[in-house]
Amino acid sequence: MTHSGNPFGQVLVALVTPMTADGEVDWPAVEKHIDDVITAGADGVVVTGTTGETSTLTDPEKLKLVEVGKSVSAGRAKIITGGGSNETAHAIELYKASEKAGADGIMIVTPYYNKPTQAGILTHFRLVADATDLPVILYDIPGRTGVPIMYETILRLAKHPNILAVKDAKGDFSEVSRVLNQTDLMYFSGDDANVLPHLAIGATGLIGVTANITAAPYRTIVDAVNRGDLATATAEHKRLEPLVRAAMTHVPGTVAAKYILHGLGRISSPRVRLPLVGPEEWEAALIEDELALVKDVPGADFSNFRPDRNAAAGGALPKVHGTTR
Repeated sequence: MTHSGNPFGQVLVALVTPMTADGEVDWPAVEKHIDDVITAGADGVVVTGTTGETSTLTDPEKLKLVEVGKSVSAGRAKIITGGGSNETAHAIELYKASEKAGADGIMIVTPYYNKPTQAGILTHFRLVADATDLPVILYDIPGRTGVPIMYETILRLAKHPNILAVKDAKGDFSEVSRVLNQTDLMYFSGDDANVLPHLAIGATGLIGVTANITAAPYRTIVDAVNRGDLATATAEHKRLEPLVRAAMTHVPGTVAAKYILHGLGRISSPRVRLPLVGPEEWEAALIEDELALVKDVPGADFSNFRPDRNAAAGGALPKVHGTTR
């Protein structure tokens, strides 16, 4: 199936999955958070991705997140399902079910842990992309998966009619430029610190963790780049830098984002599922020191920030284990 234009949006939030203090999904908080990020300027929401703790979500939870996202967005933003599996057969079934649940697109991560060859990666992506009519984003993040999607493999995958984009967390800007020159693939920045550099060389947008806290500055950056206003985009990029550092450098982005959102009163608990745990005292102190440097960032007012290190401590064991292999 061919897809014209951009079916994903430009400002995509890699959504955290709000949970209760005992580690169960907090569905009312999920609804509120999705509405919050869309209201703040997101036109795409990636549920069940790395930031959404996909590895410890059950398949029924993943599908419900798609359904809830579609209901809350009500056409205001695209709902993309992330995650997947390092077992090709499982990934195929999960994405088929996600399509039935209403997903607007799928994001397929490189198979992790197995360390397949490029031929195995190529086959995995092709078979999953064959399994649905949804537009596909390839997720290239060798720091987590152990293997990159090589340039030659990306070129071959670009010929698949459903594979339309790459989320890049590899940070090889020369390769991004080569692929953009030789294919029609769209690129989405998968590294919050590199959003503006990616956009400056032709990327379409971003899939960001810090956008959970505030999507508004990213909307400003993307809109400014769209109209060729680099000065405005650069000024917003500079204002965002300490917030990005707070969210992305001291603990996993999921952990930091939940800690910050809870301190802002936006979610009821900062709980994450094991093996993730909340920030230790010294890590929380570093995050808070960075937040003290955040000034004049739209949607990020920390004047009433009330962090709760005790509530964030440790991690939860849910009642039902996840099914990601």
